[in-house]
Amino acid sequence: MILFFGRTDDPPLSHAISAARDADLRHLVIDQARTARYDLVVGTAAMDARLDVDGMRVRLGDVSAVYARPLEPPDDGDPAARARATAFQEWFVGWLDTTPAVVVSRPRAMESNSSKPYQAQLIGRAGFAVPEALVSDDPDEILEFRARHGRIVYKSVSGIRSIVREFTAADESRLALVRRLPTQFQAYVPGQDVRVHVVGEDTYATAVDSDAIDYRYADQGGEPARLAPYELPPGIARRCVELAATLGLPLAGIDLRRAPDGMWVCFEVNPMPAYSYYEVHTGLPIASALVAYLAGRRAAAPVGV
Repeated sequence: MILFFGRTDDPPLSHAISAARDADLRHLVIDQARTARYDLVVGTAAMDARLDVDGMRVRLGDVSAVYARPLEPPDDGDPAARARATAFQEWFVGWLDTTPAVVVSRPRAMESNSSKPYQAQLIGRAGFAVPEALVSDDPDEILEFRARHGRIVYKSVSGIRSIVREFTAADESRLALVRRLPTQFQAYVPGQDVRVHVVGEDTYATAVDSDAIDYRYADQGGEPARLAPYELPPGIARRCVELAATLGLPLAGIDLRRAPDGMWVCFEVNPMPAYSYYEVHTGLPIASALVAYLAGRRAAAPVGV
């Protein structure tokens, strides 16, 4: 039995559920929008717990694999229902870290992305180049960093999603704000963006062409990013698989850039990637590979390995 946990209006989850149906795999969907209506019966051990979901009763000890994308559950204005849903989610997410089932991905493994500077150290140890970075609340130190590198960008230090922006002369008037909020700055790296999705031992790479600093938001400027399948060099594909494995992530979204001198730079590893955006634009079978992994199989046509 494969469990899918999250919101069914979340495209990565819905794509995986559809792929499981197409593969005729036995599965159960735990929709965060409905958890207040589900029954969770906990025994003396976590393995004895059972779920009653829409008339189906499942013993958690019988679960072989889980794909979990826990998001904020919707609020229908009922405090009692929200408290019940919150309690359900807290217990279930805790169970994900202890179950012997295959989990994509365990909450404790996702913590590396909670600190971008810490994760960058792990990426560097894996053999990738990383941009020189500065986390600072000192305006003078930041200006000196820009003077050394010419072009720099800034982004969130934590795992909270933020738009990557270039630091320009127009930002200098707001620089005093960093005294209240230490911010991460990085040397700008020119080159070709490549997003790599690792699924188990397979890689699915997408080349991204965009003039935007952060291509995820390129459409806000009226010029959407152009995405296409990309064949990774075998050595880089292996390094991506090894990096994801080191971080304990069966599914990972790795952000690379191939610099003009041929060096591969890694910016970060997303432990809960919205792979469906890339799948829709390229046709890469990432969802099918994911459910094959959950079923203990290997994708039929791995790309880039």
